[in-house]
Amino acid sequence: MTEKEIDNRFSKFGTVSFTGLTRVNDFIDHLQQGRVLGTRCRTCGARYFPPRADCCKSLDSDMEWFDLPSIGTLLTYSSLSYAPAGFGEDLPYTIAVVDFGSVRVFGRLDRSLSAEKIAVGLRLRTEVLKLPGGRVSYEFRMLS
Repeated sequence: MTEKEIDNRFSKFGTVSFTGLTRVNDFIDHLQQGRVLGTRCRTCGARYFPPRADCCKSLDSDMEWFDLPSIGTLLTYSSLSYAPAGFGEDLPYTIAVVDFGSVRVFGRLDRSLSAEKIAVGLRLRTEVLKLPGGRVSYEFRMLS
């Protein structure tokens, strides 16, 4: 990539992207490879998801990528009937926070999960989604 080219890989994330330029654009490359990664500070070990280029604890920028653990536990969730601008066509959907031990991750639950099956403590895995137009994202799915 030349200096004059703009690295806008993050514009491919999710159904609507409000951030096209970031120093963690490699996140998109990892998703396209089927991997969901966060960042870890090499100085203090703090882990971040979504990925960060800078650590707010050590105030350092010496970050490395790490794979999210494969299985996590549902901490909380909310089913949405209203959505922010750009997400109206996705309704209804359920957002959640999943605890992977070393990091907590925010995202959507698989649409096929019925309301009766969703409960705090549910064991979930993260899966990469290939969306129309070359876009990518991830969601949480129930263990099979």
